Amino acid sequence: MSGDSFRNRRNGFTTMDGGQTGNPKKVSNGKIAGIVVAALAVVIILFNSTYEIKEQEQAVLITLGKATAVTDPGLHFKIPFIQQVRKVNTTIQGFSIGYNTSSNEVVADESLMITSDFNFIDVDFYVEYRYSDPVKAVYASQNPLGILRNISQSCIRTVIGSYSVDDVLTTGKNEIQATIKEMIINRLDDQDIGVQLVNITIQDSEPPTAEVMEAFKAVETAKQGKETALNNANKYRNEQIPSAQARADGILKDAEAQKTERINEATAQVARFNAMYAEYVKNPAVTRQRMFFEAMEEVLPDLKVIIQSEGGNLQTIYPLESFTGDSGSNGSAGSSFGSNGSGSGNSAVNNPAADGSENN
Repeated sequence: MSGDSFRNRRNGFTTMDGGQTGNPKKVSNGKIAGIVVAALAVVIILFNSTYEIKEQEQAVLITLGKATAVTDPGLHFKIPFIQQVRKVNTTIQGFSIGYNTSSNEVVADESLMITSDFNFIDVDFYVEYRYSDPVKAVYASQNPLGILRNISQSCIRTVIGSYSVDDVLTTGKNEIQATIKEMIINRLDDQDIGVQLVNITIQDSEPPTAEVMEAFKAVETAKQGKETALNNANKYRNEQIPSAQARADGILKDAEAQKTERINEATAQVARFNAMYAEYVKNPAVTRQRMFFEAMEEVLPDLKVIIQSEGGNLQTIYPLESFTGDSGSNGSAGSSFGSNGSGSGNSAVNNPAADGSENN
């Protein structure tokens, strides 16, 4: 055996026709590598042929440049290397205008604005949005979020510039927010980029300097005091009006009662006078005398009798009760007579002798 044949036997094996083949170990290693590559290709194809859409997502399936929206959540299949998938988050998201959400620092270029009465003011906003059309959100524009931010800033400055500083700081915030929201929605409809505005809110509004801020705070405090005073006044008015109305109703009812009473009394007096006049026409003398006696009955209870001497000196005042026959009144009359300031004790009623002496 030659040296070459010996080497060939060491390195390989010799065929019947004298030909030489490769090493069996090298052949088996090549097969294993091919199997591994094929397995990897199969795994890659399998993984590349499926995709999953979560509950808060939508997908855009791109087939040779044609986009189709896939909105149903779950596992879906696609053609590997031919179809591509881009997912879009459809949850409500947001961004700030005028301040940094992470550091809460003011962004002066965005927040500083001018009002209709030429005052500067810092206003911060927060914009909430969502992707309404995934295909348009992917293909209608290169940066839909940047477009939304620019539209929002433009609308904000336009609306703020049409309101006074007092409205922006105090009473006009709700109206300003509603106006800005409506304007942004109209602009987005014109752009049609697949983005929907959910809400926009004013986070804060304040003057740009500390001195002006203090002045506006004082104005705000005064306005709140005014509103408090007005509320208290309205409360007092609401409490007093029913009471005054009740008193007025009581006065009116009393007046009506007095009116009715006086009318009835006047009617009775007229009836009594008419009856008296009828009797007077029948018997004038008797009726006149009876009227005199009735008048004297009303006058006599208050009548005082004064006895006066010839010289005109006042001696005694006699109450009428001494002439009525009442014993108690007589006693009082006697005591009154005895206590008279004159001290003479003369009377035509109690002392006839004294009366006679007076007559002499």
